[in-house]
Amino acid sequence: MSAIITLSLLAILVLYLGIFKAPKALLPVSLFGMLAALFFQWKLWSVDATPLYSGMVLFDKFALAFSMLLIGITMLIFVLSKGYFDSISSNIAEYYALLIFSLTGSLLVVAFHNLSMLFIGIEIMSVALYILAGIRKKDLASNEASLKYFLMGAFSTGFLLFGIALVYGASASFDLAKIRDYVSNGSTISPLFYAGILFLIVGLAFKVGAAPFHFWTPDVYDGSPILITTFMSTVVKTAAFGGFLRLFSVCFEPLQSFWAPILLIIIVLTLFIGNISALVQQSFKRMLAYSSISHAGYMLFAILNMNNQANGAMLVYATAYSIASVTAFAVLILVKRSEGGEYFESFNGLGKTNPFLALILTIAMLSLAGIPLTAGFIGKFLMFSEALSNLHVALVILAAINAAIGIFYYFHVIINMYFKEGNAVLITTDNNYKVVLFIAALLTLLIGIYPECLSSLI
Repeated sequence: MSAIITLSLLAILVLYLGIFKAPKALLPVSLFGMLAALFFQWKLWSVDATPLYSGMVLFDKFALAFSMLLIGITMLIFVLSKGYFDSISSNIAEYYALLIFSLTGSLLVVAFHNLSMLFIGIEIMSVALYILAGIRKKDLASNEASLKYFLMGAFSTGFLLFGIALVYGASASFDLAKIRDYVSNGSTISPLFYAGILFLIVGLAFKVGAAPFHFWTPDVYDGSPILITTFMSTVVKTAAFGGFLRLFSVCFEPLQSFWAPILLIIIVLTLFIGNISALVQQSFKRMLAYSSISHAGYMLFAILNMNNQANGAMLVYATAYSIASVTAFAVLILVKRSEGGEYFESFNGLGKTNPFLALILTIAMLSLAGIPLTAGFIGKFLMFSEALSNLHVALVILAAINAAIGIFYYFHVIINMYFKEGNAVLITTDNNYKVVLFIAALLTLLIGIYPECLSSLI
């Protein structure tokens, strides 16, 4: 709980620094505060986890691992933010504060032990992003992204709340342990409880961007500032999946025969809609938005195959996806800054003009495509292995077909960088970008070669 308190106070401190006109202190203070939160989470690793604050939150190894991942990815995004928000607004303290508040909500989402805390965490995480998506007030695309995100977020929250209410009405508790006891005690389960599970699936599928509840994702990701899109597609998506997995693995596993067929349909739709839509995109940013939908389909495998190995597979996959996405969006920022565009043609000839950027982006694309010796391959391998162990053979075959489709559009940008002539424009890479890109590429290869460093944590 110390990490959540630290981040909450940090966000307020950042706002005060903005009031007193200390813009140079915002980034170092934010990074130092997140390092402190990371340290507090690490200290809890060897402590026996018990529910805190009347059973509202539980920082077990699952929550701690995902929390540290979320904080680490946010720190990488903050390092990339140096000089980025200055070009949008002179009041940059609000950007940092809102992102930290959203990170605080995401930590609550992965550590909740009470359904009311799940709702509170999701709302804290989302409300800040409603503002950040439309922070460029004079940009119509940004305004559209904010409005769509708010309307769809409110709509999905209604489903989530109604599902929580039905589950409470049947089990007479918001506490996960008591709901689990209600499911497993052998008594007759109320039809309200089954309806509650359905509404929870719909609400959470909206939050993770799974089909057929994905339609807000491309426009919101495309219209938002690139760094905000990076945060939404990595930290927010990972936190939502952590909460999704926690809820269903703790409470609803005995009823898997009821909800598993529904989840199977959602997975297949998500994979095909995400990959086929990404296949026809001409914008690199929009391609990443649609590919994030397809990756949601792969991550849903962990919820379908609930066990400790599936939890580890989810952690590896979320880490690989987040690191590769941060890398791709960081390179996109640099290319857009010099070329002025987000289309694949903007990357033409990058292999000659900036071999470092081209190499790093190639590693990220290979990881997203699931090519061996990258973290993305290990993530897919673990997910597919768990599905096969549970005899979901047809699902794995369909997922392998979609993985092949993904290779095509991920290699599109690689072909443009190395085999097409472009403008001889030298892209300047700031030191902070070099540090983030080098760390991301190193982690991608390290996890791809030694996946046990993550998969064995939970």
